[in-house]
Amino acid sequence: MVRLLTYNIHKGIGGRDRLYRLERTIEVIEQMNPDLLCLQEVARRTRRSHFDNQPELLREYFKAEGFAYQFNVELRAGGYGNLLLSRWPMASHHHVSLRFSNKKPRGAQIAVIDTPEGPLQLVNLHLGLAEAERRWQVAHLLTHRLLEADDDLPTLLAGDWNDWRNTLHGGTLSECGFVHVTAPPSRFRSFPAYLPVGSLDKVFRRGSVCVREAFVVRNRLSRLASDHLPLVVDLHVSEEFVNCAHTAKHDAHQQVTGAHLGPMKLATHEEAFGA
Repeated sequence: MVRLLTYNIHKGIGGRDRLYRLERTIEVIEQMNPDLLCLQEVARRTRRSHFDNQPELLREYFKAEGFAYQFNVELRAGGYGNLLLSRWPMASHHHVSLRFSNKKPRGAQIAVIDTPEGPLQLVNLHLGLAEAERRWQVAHLLTHRLLEADDDLPTLLAGDWNDWRNTLHGGTLSECGFVHVTAPPSRFRSFPAYLPVGSLDKVFRRGSVCVREAFVVRNRLSRLASDHLPLVVDLHVSEEFVNCAHTAKHDAHQQVTGAHLGPMKLATHEEAFGA
């Protein structure tokens, strides 16, 4: 089995207390023990995040074999963007600009992950705030040559869709064969974290991907760590692994997938970020 976690980490800043505490973000992620991470709003060298290089800190902490960072929004000092981390190597990765007109820069990352169950095309994205903007971004992404180049592979689209009205699951996504994993929206409300009413964080699948379970992480720490709640999807890349998984025990799962991302023991703040 493969576990995916998608999470808008809000630069490590709490949604309510407004405190910068990247160690809370790390702990929320580690509690879920994911194999693949799609993160949005990951800051690099910004004043508000104490000039930390979050992509590298997260890469080092979770000992990720696959790594790709897409710098989207430039600030006076530093900026932020999307981060892909993988337990397994990436056969390829690309960055696609989704900037619409003069709106805030947005982007998508396209990677092919060499999982133990076979290659998986994974897209990490962060869409805009306006509905017309989002529709253009989805159409642009789904017809992009870099995505079409591997359209024969099982594919996941994950990230912060900002789709308040839940209108994107039809239209181009459906026409291109994508199925909405995080439905109905009432079960996957992820924003704002302290009292979620919107299903903004979503996952879509295409091809042989078989989803075993999908859920929003709701606990005290996840409500504090960001303004979004993380979303987890447990899946198989190919149907041939499904029957085996039904009878496999936890030990067998560890042998198939290897250890999940990250050390078992959470590092102290001093160990992770320096005194």
